[in-house]
Amino acid sequence: MNEASVDPDPMTQLSMWLEAARAAGEPMPEAMAVATATTGGRPSLRMVLLRDIDHRGVVFYTDRESEKGLVLTRNPFAAALFHWLLPLRRQIRLSGAVEEVDDDQSDAYWRSRPVGARRSAVISHQSEVIASRAVLEQRMAELVDAFPGETGPPRPPRWGGYRIRPEVVELWEEGADRLHDRLRYRAEHGGFRIERLSP
Repeated sequence: MNEASVDPDPMTQLSMWLEAARAAGEPMPEAMAVATATTGGRPSLRMVLLRDIDHRGVVFYTDRESEKGLVLTRNPFAAALFHWLLPLRRQIRLSGAVEEVDDDQSDAYWRSRPVGARRSAVISHQSEVIASRAVLEQRMAELVDAFPGETGPPRPPRWGGYRIRPEVVELWEEGADRLHDRLRYRAEHGGFRIERLSP
């Protein structure tokens, strides 16, 4: 990997590596670790699924009243990490400001989800303490009765997407004898500058 071999747009490069991982049989290439931090600097990390990517950044969906949603309201910055073993051992790290995806885009993605996943998102107020599994099962039975069709329930206002708008993106590709390749994109004057980093 060298500066001339990568796309000048890091989101295009991410899409290319994602497609290569998918084609090579990586089990879940869309999985990404997303890190947030409280205003006091306490970090938190979890796995989510990439659901959209374009020149503006990467999008995932969640309950905006969950722990991560509330933290992002107060400190709207995040970092994400992709890691693939196929076709090559690669990682992409990115970080930047976070914005909420608009209602139209959240609605469109909601309609594309399986009805069971939509029901689960409605009955589960993510991160809340509950008395037992039976509570969830009871909520699910009640929701199925209320919305028995395959269209399922409407999107609750508390559920929607977030976009991480990357300011820094790093590509990492494993090299022999741990002499890895690392290229970093840095946002600059409406574009990105590419720098090589020591492994």
